Amino acid sequence: MKQHSFGRMPFSVTNVGFGAWQIGGSWGDVSEADGRAALNAALDAGITFIDTADVYGDGRSEKIVADVLKSRGGTPPMVATKAGRRLNPHVAGGYTKANLEGFIDRSLKNLQVDSLDLVQLHCPPTEVLYRSEVFDGLNQLQKAGKIKGYGVSVSTVEEGLKAIEFPGVESIQIIYNIFRQRPDRLFFQEARRKNVAVIARVPLASGLLSGKITRDTKFASDDHRNFNRHGEAFDVGETFAGVPFEVGLQAVEEVRKLVPQGASMAAFALRWILMNDAVTVVIPGARNAEQARANAAAADLAPLCHDVMDATREIYERLIAPHVHQRW
Repeated sequence: MKQHSFGRMPFSVTNVGFGAWQIGGSWGDVSEADGRAALNAALDAGITFIDTADVYGDGRSEKIVADVLKSRGGTPPMVATKAGRRLNPHVAGGYTKANLEGFIDRSLKNLQVDSLDLVQLHCPPTEVLYRSEVFDGLNQLQKAGKIKGYGVSVSTVEEGLKAIEFPGVESIQIIYNIFRQRPDRLFFQEARRKNVAVIARVPLASGLLSGKITRDTKFASDDHRNFNRHGEAFDVGETFAGVPFEVGLQAVEEVRKLVPQGASMAAFALRWILMNDAVTVVIPGARNAEQARANAAAADLAPLCHDVMDATREIYERLIAPHVHQRW
């Protein structure tokens, strides 16, 4: 895997990281044992970036990360977490310094550290990105040593562009995959110009781009691919990248024809993301050790040729863009 700097921050990270949402919750039954095994397998493969959040399993994900890193010892990877989604109701007015500090203190305890490597506002209401006092508060928490840096996890390209107007924002986490190609327009250009790290999430469109989901696939009641199909619990863009299920399955069959012999579709989809040098790290999740090892190995696939990249763009423009392009 390629190792490079994380934007302007003094961290070196692999281009494939570990997304720890699945080991927290909302993906059906993932046992703690499987979660620990997945994370250990990712770290054994050399991954040096972990992305979690305080609401993943109400802190379960953060605690698993802390326990695994403590048991392994040695130089720890960079660990990014998120804050804001514990607000109830989740409204812009709740993003006060006091509330954010409370969430950060809880994450410090869960992760068993004195300072968070990176805290990200967790898909806040758009209005938050127009409130300079929120970022002033984060600057104060950084000066106090509770966080080493901060970024924003955004839902839309427009939110990403607004967030990086604040000079203290070190990173943007955004959905980017074969089914969500819009960031590779103006946003990536601006992120490069400002040396802002880009974390690509939902890289496999909630498993659609693994090529293993069919019309007959059943999802558990506590799996967001069941309960958030239409945005019932949070932004529908987080589930199947916002692509209507049947449309996504049709597009997957066309993408499948482009996958090199001997490679999995999941590895192909991750390698597609890494073809863009604006992406600092992609964060696929994993339910078990086997998936974690396969995700890490995707970085070693040969670069995709121009014809293949053009073909994925054509599939996107024809089938997917009408449903997602202007929405996010």
